[in-house]
Amino acid sequence: MSIMQEISQQDFYGERPLFNHHHVTLKNSTIHEGESALKECSDIVAQDCTFIGRYPFWHNTNTKILNCHLTVDCRAPLWYDRNIVMQGCRSEAPKMLREVDNVKLIDCDFPDAQELLWKCRNVEVHNTRIGKADYIFFNSDNLQIDGLTLQGKYSFQYCHNIHIKNSVLNTKDAFWESADILIEDSQVLGEYLAWHSTNLTLVHCHIAGTQPLCYAHNLKLIDCTFDADADLAFEYSSVQATIQSPVTSVKNPLTGFIKAKSFGEIILDENQKEPHDCKIELLD
Repeated sequence: MSIMQEISQQDFYGERPLFNHHHVTLKNSTIHEGESALKECSDIVAQDCTFIGRYPFWHNTNTKILNCHLTVDCRAPLWYDRNIVMQGCRSEAPKMLREVDNVKLIDCDFPDAQELLWKCRNVEVHNTRIGKADYIFFNSDNLQIDGLTLQGKYSFQYCHNIHIKNSVLNTKDAFWESADILIEDSQVLGEYLAWHSTNLTLVHCHIAGTQPLCYAHNLKLIDCTFDADADLAFEYSSVQATIQSPVTSVKNPLTGFIKAKSFGEIILDENQKEPHDCKIELLD
């Protein structure tokens, strides 16, 4: 078993000051201006540190980042890594986490999360807040999310195998072209939800925003509720839905059934597509 070296209360500058280090605990230290401070490293623990320099964790394996601050200047801090844990961290760094395999985010805060988590695999998120998150989780697979508060746009596009629960997702154009998704006990708020998705199931969720759930294949809603602004729903979708609230309007669903407390408007016009045999009826 390798012995962990401890480095404490140090300042690092310039290019690659800790390049190719292994089995190191870095405490109460600052990575200043420069690049690639901890590149090609393994078995690193960074605790109570501040990161300012760019690209600090690239091509690393087995990294724990605990109670650290990654500043806005710490650009693209984690790319091409394996086995990452971030807990209790705050990050304003753009382009965070790309091409990473096996990552856990626990009790973290990302207030300005531009292009976070692109092309990542096997991601867990617990009790984390993410803001200004345009294109978060782009083209990522195998996502397990519990207790996420998200604000952004174009989230979860081209993703596969997603399970989300106990979350608030305030994001337009979410889940476009994504597949095999289960969302439970959550609020999903935003325009044009899940267009062109496949195998999306929502259970006990509240849905808001215009034109939700259109062009969807094998869509299921179980005891969900709709906000009044969730109008023109289900266009050209194959759907099985039980909705425990009024629905403002439904437009040209393809097939399946939609049951709701009431319907403000049902639009079945000359633009219907085959098989256009969806049953629309009131809940008993």
